[in-house]
Amino acid sequence: MQNVFLAIVLAPLIGAITAGLLGVSRRVAHSVTISAVAISFLLSLYVFYEIIFAGAAPFNISLYTWLESGNIRLELGFLVDSLSVLMMVVVTFVSLMVHIYTVGYMHDDPGYQRFFSYINLFTFSMLMLVMSNNFVQLFFGWEAVGVVSYLLIGFWFNKETAIYANLKAFLVNRVGDFGFILGIAAVLMAFNSLDYAEVFGLAQQGQYPETISLFSGIEWSMMTVICILLFIGAMGKSAQFPLHVWLPDSMEGPTPISALIHAATMVTAGIFMVARMSPLFELSETALSFVLIIGAITAFFMGLLAIVQNDIKRVIAYSTLSQLGYMTVALGASAYAAGIFHLMTHAFFKALLFLGAGSVILAMHHEQDMRKMGGLKKYLPITYITILIGSLALIGAPGFSGFFSKDAIIEAAYHAYEAERFGAGFAYYAVLLSVFVTALYTFRMFFLTFHGKERMDKHTREHLRESPWVVTIPLILLAIPSLLIGIFTITPLLFGHYFDGAIFVNNNPFNPEHYHGVLNFIGHAFLQPPVWLAAAGVGTAVFFYLIRPELPGILAERTKLIYDLLVEKYYLDRFNDWFFAGGLRNLGSVLWKIGDVKVIDGFINGSAHLVGTVSKLIRQIQTGFLYHYAFAMILGLAVLLSIFVFGTA
Repeated sequence: MQNVFLAIVLAPLIGAITAGLLGVSRRVAHSVTISAVAISFLLSLYVFYEIIFAGAAPFNISLYTWLESGNIRLELGFLVDSLSVLMMVVVTFVSLMVHIYTVGYMHDDPGYQRFFSYINLFTFSMLMLVMSNNFVQLFFGWEAVGVVSYLLIGFWFNKETAIYANLKAFLVNRVGDFGFILGIAAVLMAFNSLDYAEVFGLAQQGQYPETISLFSGIEWSMMTVICILLFIGAMGKSAQFPLHVWLPDSMEGPTPISALIHAATMVTAGIFMVARMSPLFELSETALSFVLIIGAITAFFMGLLAIVQNDIKRVIAYSTLSQLGYMTVALGASAYAAGIFHLMTHAFFKALLFLGAGSVILAMHHEQDMRKMGGLKKYLPITYITILIGSLALIGAPGFSGFFSKDAIIEAAYHAYEAERFGAGFAYYAVLLSVFVTALYTFRMFFLTFHGKERMDKHTREHLRESPWVVTIPLILLAIPSLLIGIFTITPLLFGHYFDGAIFVNNNPFNPEHYHGVLNFIGHAFLQPPVWLAAAGVGTAVFFYLIRPELPGILAERTKLIYDLLVEKYYLDRFNDWFFAGGLRNLGSVLWKIGDVKVIDGFINGSAHLVGTVSKLIRQIQTGFLYHYAFAMILGLAVLLSIFVFGTA
């Protein structure tokens, strides 16, 4: 299996090198990169079969020792169990769909080969992250997806907004990554190892210092410090409040990479990491409460922002923020399985929504403003149906994939509330209200795009047509799991033993004795608030955007204060521009002008200039003539004699 694992991760890397560095043609570039990801996907399916169906034991293989220092070994290796193999299949499948879609979407772009190279490299980085068996390799993959996302968000580097967006993403993630690397350092300090198996084993046995002194005289729980620092890294990668500000701006990159970032790579890295670290997080109730509260804030308040967005991609981007908040709530409620379950279902329907939005944008000649759309249903029938399926999955319509995972998270939050976990009450009501908000903004987007009055210009209307097959086939292939995957996976993932040995939980909120099959799960949902809140959200969208489309403008005028607050994204971007981009830049300017120019250049370099000037004068007397030196010696002797004579007189 070792060679299989190597092939899974190296195939996309070879594809990236071929497309990006060998100067190949466009056809060769997409053929090689698509083939590479297809190989990774098929081999991932093979490994999935071996572990899940054939009963093979999880693989924990160390391939190469990079560094040894005392008892510490830094290695390259793979841990492939039920958790990582699920991620491998999801990442490679969604990536494959994005690669195929890109052939049509980026057809006329001059950076065609470069783009395929980047998305292959992105897939390689994410696979290295999810397959790692130690913290060092995890950090490598963590930083690699960050670097490639920087390159992809700023892919159109002639656009100032794209450069601003990729720099913003890079800097915000540096904040999270600073906490993450401190967390890894704390793990090393506590366990004297960076290998997952060793660290988790020692943690469960209680063989680690219980406290750590961060400040003189103040003792902190070692496990709480480790988990919160690691989660700060997840807050950056998975765009949790307040480190969420980079994700909406990542829309400046081409639509295929928006789908890849938001669905299967990068933003899911933080959710996966916390689930992988469940043996550590289960030892800190404080850290779990922190995770729970941050996730709840993100789920509700970021969802509200989607209601006022007019860019179709930004609506979907803010929905990603909200859904990541749901996953984080699940982690904080110790429902790691539900978080990963929602990660999987979300990957399919969110990729579908982004690629569907890209199909709309192609048809609209790269127009993204929904106020200039409307009535596209009859022009784009395949795109219409697939986006409808994705929208129903997103709002949690009964039977669709998102329904099962979202309801499970709400149930887990309620279970944590009953168990009196701090912050769980707030989290439960936040995710419950978010159901209504999600349905409202999702079908606002759907109705503004596909229904109602046609608002595009005449030229666009005359050239409207369905996207080519390289665009629509990935939509259809993603629509199938968006519709069905929840039905087939809820039983093993939530109420079975799928994650046994991969995820550790003290008190599983999902009791198999209370589960009576998929149909009963769906039927029971009609007795719970989420289904009716989703229906109310859709009904509100129907009323405001189909029956009385003039009302949203009137309501915005009458609630201008709230509307402006949402449009300005709670003024967080302005604060960041003022404090970080403005304030810290001004501070740097002051330090440069005073510290560098006046102190260093003026004083330190000034003394150096003085020494240089004196040296130039002294150098003038070094002529190299013997009689000059003899004269200087005689003159010096005369001076010494004069001092001696007059000094003793």
